[in-house]
Amino acid sequence: MKYDVVVIGASAGGLTAAISAKRFYPDKSVLVIKKEQTGMIPCGIPYIFGTFKSVDDDILPAEKFLKPLGVETLVDEVVEIDPKAKIVRTKSGKEIAWEKLVIATGSKPVFPELPGTELEDVYTVPKDYHYLKALRERLESAEKVVIVGGGFIALEVGDEIRKLGKDVTILVRSRLLRNSFDPEFSEMIEGRLKEAGINIVYGQVERLLGSKKVEKVKLVNGKELDADMVIFSIGYRPNVDLAIKAGLKVTRYGIWTDEYMRTSHQDIFAVGDCVEHRDFFTGKPYGLMLASTATFEARIAGANLFKLQIVRENRRTIGVYSTHVAGLTLAAAGLTEEAAKREGFEVIVGYGKGPDRHPAKFSDTSMVTVKLIFSRDRGAILGAQIAGGKSVGEMINILALAIQKRLTASELYTLQIATHPLLTASPVGYQIVKAAEDALAKLRT
Repeated sequence: MKYDVVVIGASAGGLTAAISAKRFYPDKSVLVIKKEQTGMIPCGIPYIFGTFKSVDDDILPAEKFLKPLGVETLVDEVVEIDPKAKIVRTKSGKEIAWEKLVIATGSKPVFPELPGTELEDVYTVPKDYHYLKALRERLESAEKVVIVGGGFIALEVGDEIRKLGKDVTILVRSRLLRNSFDPEFSEMIEGRLKEAGINIVYGQVERLLGSKKVEKVKLVNGKELDADMVIFSIGYRPNVDLAIKAGLKVTRYGIWTDEYMRTSHQDIFAVGDCVEHRDFFTGKPYGLMLASTATFEARIAGANLFKLQIVRENRRTIGVYSTHVAGLTLAAAGLTEEAAKREGFEVIVGYGKGPDRHPAKFSDTSMVTVKLIFSRDRGAILGAQIAGGKSVGEMINILALAIQKRLTASELYTLQIATHPLLTASPVGYQIVKAAEDALAKLRT
């Protein structure tokens, strides 16, 4: 069995890579090998615990997108990549030859090595249908749930479980969302979570206590938290076992790739959570686990499989995030103020605040706060953070493009926009423009 393109993995990265490959090279045969029959929409997983009625509401229908294009799928597990023979071997004993290979094996949740983690009712949040279904069913009889972690998944899962009427505690070592937001935004989300009835506890887990099932979480400071269930959401690690075994170049952050998403083997590409990313401003390697980033990289890989398309390349990665928790939308792109200063940038910060409808009498009006970080030397935008209503989710995409194109405070101040009373802030007080204006005034002092 031989295909022109074989893709390992069928989540956001693998699915997009296969679609792009077929669109750019329609005459090529494409096979997607996926480990599970039923895949999950990664970003929708937190909502299976509250908003959705069941895990089945978050199914990723891969075949729906692939079959009309002529892309074949195989449910099996790849256990070996042979780069010299250009063959993959599967758990069922199949050998499949390829001309080009795309690795999109994703990531797996970190499970800590702590005393007591072997107890029943201790979980993580993987992208595994059957695991999540069992977790969701067990949650029905749990009353006190402790979630360990202060990132996006921890907060979203906690907020969703709260909707079931559970007693939810989020245990975090430092401030919430600290890698993506500055302190004032962390304070906003902490306030909203507390108002919604979620307990926020700062501390570090020493061990879990219980006879057969988990009963308590003991902290390093001696404090104990009652728990019927503990969910660890403390990060994810890239799935790189196949790449290591195949002799590809792998770093602590994932599989190394060039700007066309090629690995150290010119006919093997890699995309998504399993690859190393490089910061847009500093070029430093780091890990980034976002479906949006995976699809961006997959489009580049798919376009460049058989012919390099110079305009379709990945120079560096901008982290762009958004979440909606306890009625508050938070979004960020690029560097935080703290991160920019750590890297040695001299920065100017501009703020813009106001309602996202005009006049602010409409029932769906929310207050929006925009923070923009610029370099003092030429006023180029380095980062952005926004808090407010659901309009924030698209506003951050404007600013991500501004960062990608290295726009200045002056260019954002003269941004030409469309406004409407029912849809946007007033043209007089459009928050992005006001934040740029605030920064410009400071740059001139």
